[in-house]
Amino acid sequence: MYKQKVLPRWRGFNLLGVFVMNSPGYFEEKDFQMISDLGFDFVRLPLNYTFWIDYDDPFTINESKLDVVDQAVRWGEKYGIHVNIAFHRAPGFSVAKDRVEPFDLWRDKEALEAFILHWTTFARRYKGIPSSKVSFNLVNEPAQVGPAEHAAVMRPTVAAIREIDPDRLIILDGLNYGNVPMPDLGDLAKDNVAQSCRAYIPGGVTHYRALWVDRKRDFPEPKWPGGYAADGIWDRERLERHYGAWAAMAENFNMGVHCGEGGVFSNTPHDVALRWLEDVLDILKTYNIGYALWNFRGGFGILDSERKDVDYVDYRGHKLDKKMLDLLKKY
Repeated sequence: MYKQKVLPRWRGFNLLGVFVMNSPGYFEEKDFQMISDLGFDFVRLPLNYTFWIDYDDPFTINESKLDVVDQAVRWGEKYGIHVNIAFHRAPGFSVAKDRVEPFDLWRDKEALEAFILHWTTFARRYKGIPSSKVSFNLVNEPAQVGPAEHAAVMRPTVAAIREIDPDRLIILDGLNYGNVPMPDLGDLAKDNVAQSCRAYIPGGVTHYRALWVDRKRDFPEPKWPGGYAADGIWDRERLERHYGAWAAMAENFNMGVHCGEGGVFSNTPHDVALRWLEDVLDILKTYNIGYALWNFRGGFGILDSERKDVDYVDYRGHKLDKKMLDLLKKY
């Protein structure tokens, strides 16, 4: 059986403090402390580059605004948590629709120049901090882009980071919203470049009545096994084949693989969510792939998810989904 053998099997959560324009714009130490105390060792920070530019100019970086990221890195070190810095909105691209970008990362030279400018800024800022503590995730969930166009952005960006920080762990999300592995970039594994998958399949289970996906509210009532997706019905066997392709790539290229996002939105019945989640977590563990739930506090998380069918327990003033927590800790 194929297995991922390069990265530690980090387990944890996404923290959304600098995620979209209406986010708070900072992170909270209590989240790092709770994540550590609950037995996890990884956070992914999906960032929005517009938080640290001035005058709406993607080429004018105000580095003082990166202090909130510095603080998160320090908290990660304090609590024994790996910090994965991710561009959820990068110059020229985001899956989020809260802003229209001035150019296209996949097709415009100016966008690529801005993208490299931002990542080299981060590379200089965190040079000297070991990759066991900090990694870079270049762009969240590439979409509407083919392998050649995507590689034409990733390869020069990796090279530019390497000129500053030869050893930084760099993680590339798979194509098609993080779902398709990229063996065409497998040669980068020798340069400490890993890839990241997702755990949102089938969407009819994970995003039931989530308005940014199930816009027409026409997904059928979720069930598992037998979950609905646009490409057919899914069960555990199909999930095993899906993640098996990631594990095969990992072993063939000696490449690290991690699952950077996953989970089930709160509108899916809790029992269905837990059955699906257990299958996914068991499969990922079999392939030695770690994971980060989206999110920690909120609709996909273990705290304050506002589900109607959960008997929450109090945890430091938050409503804890104990069954989901126990499942995560099991795997």
